Amino acid sequence: MSMIRDLRAVVRPSRVSLRKDGGTYDATRSPATATAVVDCAIYRDGRRVETETPLTPHEAVRLVRRDGGFVWIGLHEPTEAEFSGIAGEFGLHPLAVEDAVQAHQRPKLERYDDSLFTVFKTIHYVEHDQLDANSEVVETGEVMCFTGRDFFITVRHGGQGSLRALRHRLQDDPELLAKGPSAVLHAIADHVVDGYIAVADAVQDDIDEVETEVFSPGRKGSPRGSDAGRIYQLKREVLEFKRAVSPLLRPMQLLSERPMRLIDPDIQKYFRDVADHLARVQEQVLGFDELLNSILQANLAQASVAQNEDMRKITSWAAIIAVPTMVCGVYGMNFDHMPELHWRYGYPVIMGITVVICLGIHRTLKRNGWL
Repeated sequence: MSMIRDLRAVVRPSRVSLRKDGGTYDATRSPATATAVVDCAIYRDGRRVETETPLTPHEAVRLVRRDGGFVWIGLHEPTEAEFSGIAGEFGLHPLAVEDAVQAHQRPKLERYDDSLFTVFKTIHYVEHDQLDANSEVVETGEVMCFTGRDFFITVRHGGQGSLRALRHRLQDDPELLAKGPSAVLHAIADHVVDGYIAVADAVQDDIDEVETEVFSPGRKGSPRGSDAGRIYQLKREVLEFKRAVSPLLRPMQLLSERPMRLIDPDIQKYFRDVADHLARVQEQVLGFDELLNSILQANLAQASVAQNEDMRKITSWAAIIAVPTMVCGVYGMNFDHMPELHWRYGYPVIMGITVVICLGIHRTLKRNGWL
């Protein structure tokens, strides 16, 4: 199968590739080591160059410049001291290096002389049994990519967004890796955007659940207004999602539309597919925000209507109770000469009249929907 037809499949989940010696590539940072480098490998003609011992970035650069190919270095949360040596080897721009070390950057694409600096926000959906006002729905991380003629460097921040499986899948397709660092950049972009699509589907389920509960007739067991906290929490998480998706659309369009020396022409056209998927996710996220606004307004309106109904009921009962209160107040005055005061049937007659008036008021209010 040709590289073109395999391009979309290679960045999808597949089996874990094995080394020629039967072992798997370990791209996980070991807790026992202080280095931030999780993997450093040379790729020549689309295949990983096997070495007896793990390569250091300095050794990898020397071999690439001597024998050709490109080096892919993966780092996880490097310190300035750890990254400064690698940055010096490849001549990375100080501003890009500063962004890569400090993290918390907006998704973007920047060109510095002979390299491209790309920032991706990774999104991970947090599974939860019950959505409440304190539930965390999405977790974010960052993947920063330096793309050069003979190197590709990834700097990852956060516990999510590991590229280990992606590296394995790319190593299963030598024809694609032979296209160089731009193929790796496309694979990472497609991998990140595919993650957005999965998270958007999961968030849609949460929104549908909240919407159903808010508009369920005769719902019992939930305190009035308790849905507002959950809706607001979802809005905060959707906002975090939007901050990752929206700024990335322009960089993907640039990669797909504007010719660049470091992007292989056969790879560039596939960035258009990534941009299309990203645009679809952006539309979903914007729709989530508008839908949650409508649900929140509807929930607040329901709470206001319920409060008005409570006030009407309280007012109605207060009007009914006012009748015996007034009668008791009148006949509780200490006057010697009052009508019916010394009449034998005065008490039952007054009580009967009071009950009849109260029942009449109750019937009238009930017929008008106040009770």
